[in-house]
Amino acid sequence: MLKTIAGFDRIGEENAFAVLARATQLASEGRDIINLGIGQPDFQTPGHIVEAAVKALRDGHHGYTPATGILPLREAVSADLHKRIGVETNPDNILIVPGGKVTMFMAILMFGEPGVEILYPDPGFPIYRSMIEFTGATPIPVPIREENDFAFSAEETLSLLTDKTRLLILNSPANPTGGVTPRAEIEKLVKGLEAFPDLAIMSDEIYAQMTYDGIEHVSLLSFEEIRDRLILLDGWSKTYAMTGWRMGYSLWPDQLIDKARKLAVNAWSCVNAPAQFAGLAALTGPQDDVRSMVAEFDNRRKVVVDGLNALPNISCRTPLGAFYAFPNIKATGWKAKKLASALLEEAGVAIIGGPDFGILGEGYIRLSYANSTENIQRALKRMEDFLTQNRKA
Repeated sequence: MLKTIAGFDRIGEENAFAVLARATQLASEGRDIINLGIGQPDFQTPGHIVEAAVKALRDGHHGYTPATGILPLREAVSADLHKRIGVETNPDNILIVPGGKVTMFMAILMFGEPGVEILYPDPGFPIYRSMIEFTGATPIPVPIREENDFAFSAEETLSLLTDKTRLLILNSPANPTGGVTPRAEIEKLVKGLEAFPDLAIMSDEIYAQMTYDGIEHVSLLSFEEIRDRLILLDGWSKTYAMTGWRMGYSLWPDQLIDKARKLAVNAWSCVNAPAQFAGLAALTGPQDDVRSMVAEFDNRRKVVVDGLNALPNISCRTPLGAFYAFPNIKATGWKAKKLASALLEEAGVAIIGGPDFGILGEGYIRLSYANSTENIQRALKRMEDFLTQNRKA
């Protein structure tokens, strides 16, 4: 019998893909399935971005690029960060990667080993905990609480830090909750981190350009006092509807960038060349499509929140960022994953159970409103009918 390392017995996965597979299977059998599960914009990649990739192929960009990415793209990322956050960054510290997960993998791999602790948001993106457990490090959940509008608490986060803590993972705007942590809370956290100068920080800001109601996105990059130990995660997937292009980037401090480059060389050599030219066109071209997508997500957000709050025994706080709602279903009497499974199998609505995002996710479900308003309304009606007919004592 083949024996792999113990880490593979601990590794998890992202259940949204399992739900997607089951929804696809049911649809292939003739079922009408409305998918509010996967975190993927339903918009097409803007045309000028697609054309840039086609032109790159026609111009002969078929070969390897530097492992860190082509220089014009890294310069464009640096310019975009300056425009949005007001911070000067060195393109030499930017790494172009095949999607956002890669940065999580690399950062956790750099700092995770038996005997150390890594803090991560819970409920949060499931790959955080999965990769922490893979390395043998101890995962320490940072509670993301509904009563805080799903923002992380600086006080609670700082209280969990010990001399064993090697890496702190933060995410705002957040998946799966849609929470956005306000500036005052982030400033309090950064001040408290002065007592932990050897602690690395990874800030997942993949939804940075998706906030609503005039809410400000506060980037950890804007705090100079932690910049020498901050890893920034961002990319094109959500902002530019480029999920399948596998395009992300990360910004690394001086002492880590060469380690990240070596991991890239060992793992994937480089991101495919035409996708990088597409990413360049996305950053340097018109941003009208980005603004239009966010405006449409905002419209859908209102529909989904109003609709969820009208359902029997369900309450939903208004998400302030990303494109997810995270309603509280405790009063229904259903366990979250059982409800999610029943809604898919019996009502044809694909959603994700809260426990798939962490041990604190029970009592919640996640709905993505990256689907049409019509489909969202149809899904809500199906959910209403199901919950009315299947009340728990």
